[in-house]
Amino acid sequence: MIPSLHRPTQVVVETDKIRENIATIQAHLPKKTQTFAVVKANAYGHGAQEVAQAVEDQVDAFCVSNLDEALELRTAGIAQDILILGVVMPDNLRLARAYRITLTVASLEWLDQAQAFAKDLRGLQVHLKVDSGMGRIGFRDAESLNKAMTALEAAGCEVAGIFTHFATADEADVSFFEQQLTRFKTILADLDKLPPLIHSSNSATSLWHADTVFNAVRLGAAMYGINPSGQALDLPYPLEPALSITSELVHVKEVPAGSQVGYGATYVSLFDEVIGTLPIGYADGYTRDMQDFYVLVDGHFCPVVGRVSMDQITIRLPKVYPIGTRVTLLGTDGANQITATDIAAYRQTINYEVLCLLSDRIPRVYR
Repeated sequence: MIPSLHRPTQVVVETDKIRENIATIQAHLPKKTQTFAVVKANAYGHGAQEVAQAVEDQVDAFCVSNLDEALELRTAGIAQDILILGVVMPDNLRLARAYRITLTVASLEWLDQAQAFAKDLRGLQVHLKVDSGMGRIGFRDAESLNKAMTALEAAGCEVAGIFTHFATADEADVSFFEQQLTRFKTILADLDKLPPLIHSSNSATSLWHADTVFNAVRLGAAMYGINPSGQALDLPYPLEPALSITSELVHVKEVPAGSQVGYGATYVSLFDEVIGTLPIGYADGYTRDMQDFYVLVDGHFCPVVGRVSMDQITIRLPKVYPIGTRVTLLGTDGANQITATDIAAYRQTINYEVLCLLSDRIPRVYR
């Protein structure tokens, strides 16, 4: 999908705020802690290449989800280490090695298949993943990890790190977090030797459990100014959202009481009203369940009336505004603000999803 450059809807990304957020978090971490910037899923909707280029001098490495995301960064000129957090199928091992991309090894079965494709793993760097309770991927005991490290090193592979991921670091109840942390530490204690890098801290862990940091952190949501817990926990220090969404009124009309608006005629005006139309819809990631939410026009909250269409939404205005009037769908206008967390709460989801669903059809503008 190509960006729709010739309509007024756009995502604005302020990269200086991302840099400031990273610096703020780093100031609260133990000295010499390495920082991995997580730019998977198009940098949570912010734009992977642009974000990586903006912060590469601040961080030690990058994390992505899959091989194609890693290749995108390499072809954009990013030279730092790039760790793929997910599983790359063994038949792509040679490609990863050619582009100096660090892979995650999560099972002995994967390693067996990898060695079937390439007995000699010299030049390949990996991190070992421990499943301490998340239940997705990873080794679950020290015995398997020791076997994997022995086999990897015998094949000439560099085992550069070991890591786990916490399932509840963004929740007020820390009991399961502590169980996972204890399990991870127990497994580490039973290993024959430890790789140079040990990391368990995602954004939530870095913010609310900084005392548990090993020697590297993986900053995702927090570096974009997003509260990883949504509304469950207050941020321990201020972070600034880096992304906003703006558009413009493309049509304004006055309708009499009793007028239907939108698919299914689900909205009927109770009074004589002013209705404005915006060029954004569910094809852009402004999902259909946003009916009855609100946007900001001239600092006023204006409700979304009628169903969200694929390409357009309609809003109720307090008065007639001219075509071209700026509208804020996410961000600040005057004294009022709409955050990704506000939208997530309305959708009954998480702020991560709100931003990751923003489609490539909305152009990104960088400041």
